[in-house]
Amino acid sequence: MQPISTLAYLHDVLRFMGRAPKRVALWRARRRSSPLWAVITISIMMLTLTPVLTILFIAFAPSGIFLSDPSAPVESIWPHLVATVLPNALYQTVMLTIGAGFVTLLVGTGTAWLITMYRFPGREILDRLMVLPLAIPTYIVAYCYVEFFDFTGPIQTIIRYMTGASLARDYWFPEIRSLGGAILVISSVLYPYVYLAARASFVTQSVCVLEVARTLGRTPFGAFWSVALPLARPALAAGVALVIMECLNDIGAVQYLGVQTLTSSIYDTWQQRSNLAGAAQLATTLLGFVVLMLVIERIARGGARHHHTTGRYRSIPFHDLTGSKGIVAFIICLLPFIFGFVIPFFILIRHAFVFSEESFELGFISAAWNSISLAALAAGVAVTLALTLAYARRVSENVITLVSVRLSGLGYAIPGTVLALGLLFPLAAIDNGLDAMLRSIFGVSSGLLISGSLFALVLAYSIRFLAVGLGTTEAGLERISPNLDAVSRTLGETALSTLKRVHMPLLMPALGAAVLLVFVDAMKELPATLLLRPFNFETLATHVFGLAQNEQFEEAALGALTIVLVGLVPVLFLHKAVTSGRPGG
Repeated sequence: MQPISTLAYLHDVLRFMGRAPKRVALWRARRRSSPLWAVITISIMMLTLTPVLTILFIAFAPSGIFLSDPSAPVESIWPHLVATVLPNALYQTVMLTIGAGFVTLLVGTGTAWLITMYRFPGREILDRLMVLPLAIPTYIVAYCYVEFFDFTGPIQTIIRYMTGASLARDYWFPEIRSLGGAILVISSVLYPYVYLAARASFVTQSVCVLEVARTLGRTPFGAFWSVALPLARPALAAGVALVIMECLNDIGAVQYLGVQTLTSSIYDTWQQRSNLAGAAQLATTLLGFVVLMLVIERIARGGARHHHTTGRYRSIPFHDLTGSKGIVAFIICLLPFIFGFVIPFFILIRHAFVFSEESFELGFISAAWNSISLAALAAGVAVTLALTLAYARRVSENVITLVSVRLSGLGYAIPGTVLALGLLFPLAAIDNGLDAMLRSIFGVSSGLLISGSLFALVLAYSIRFLAVGLGTTEAGLERISPNLDAVSRTLGETALSTLKRVHMPLLMPALGAAVLLVFVDAMKELPATLLLRPFNFETLATHVFGLAQNEQFEEAALGALTIVLVGLVPVLFLHKAVTSGRPGG
């Protein structure tokens, strides 16, 4: 390039840069978003809310409309449910959620405070180990615990050997197949939700506030109780809410342990009694329970806002615990990890090696392939929908888009059984309508093309785990400056081309994390898969569930171990994100 032309080029660039702020301001002032974005977000919102609307319609519609004979007498089954099924199911559900919520709050908060504020032998490695139970689904831990604590398990065998007893009635041992056993199993797996929430809150709290409390005469426990704990209340409420949501979604563990919750009652009412209206009415009760829990969680968070009054962050001044105090702290933090991960993991490894040949003969390969391909497809669909919603909110920020995006993320709060039941009716209606049309026009029956197909499973997974991808994608978009959008649009790019050429390269880490999280959640999902899977189609979750129900858990251990190993990856990433969250740390 010639020197004169180079100078002219630089002059043009400088002139454009000088006018860029005015161009950006003019674009922002005149910016008009296409109504198509609002239409897209509303459509996705209606798709995610379809199961809930369907459940409400079936629950409160006259039961006769679901009978093959329209002239049959219409009888409300609400009185029967209220008199027989509902009281026990509601009682078991309430006690399970209260018990699991209390235990996880106690264990998660206590261990998070010890590891955050104190230095003792083994603290660093325990900090990483504490989150590993999240990789194991509750139903797998339930199968392992029944084997570990059952009459033929190692614990009772040792007791009989030491006492000389030969029969179960010769000594007392707590029954693992009980409500207390379910609380133990679920708490040992889900306490990391509270631990991570508490850890993130304690890591980011101001050291100055705690030091002021100490100078005013508070003991270390007093500073924790009166200062740190109230500041962490919103995070703790969110962690306990996640635990309760998982309790309400669980079906494999509670069924195996003999606890009749609302979720298992819905499954039994539909699968064993083929009573759609009754299952929908129980599902409505469960939805009401979910809404109540969300309201309680919001109240527990409170309206207070806490922030730092200075931009300076100092490293946390650890208190050293030596001698017996250090040993006690180590044991306190080690026990949850042993009960939540070590015991079930080693049981799975032992059975996986001993019964590997039987596992392959019983369909492990096909179940693993089905799980991987189905989870990958669901992750792609869910993250695509999440990206669409997040970007629509960015380029068309208005009340309609904001409300639609927020409501679209409520699918994670819907238990899998309710979600599956809410999709069965509309998908079957579409199938029946299509079949009737083809019969009348071509005389050909289409059968069931949608309901009971992979499409139904992918749709259920996408609705349920859309919130997982949405949160990660929104976080990635928020780190991209709006000025990039403005400059791109002033250079003639459209919203879609800006997404493709500007945002997508920058969003790849966030999108990869979102795909990974949804993939792992879809691999572990059991309730929706049980109700919506095609005939003779097994995923690893249903493969393990079916063999365990037939008392063949040893043969299912290889599949269960595969689910656990896949789940370890995002758990470790999540721990790293939480513990590195202190500015200046």
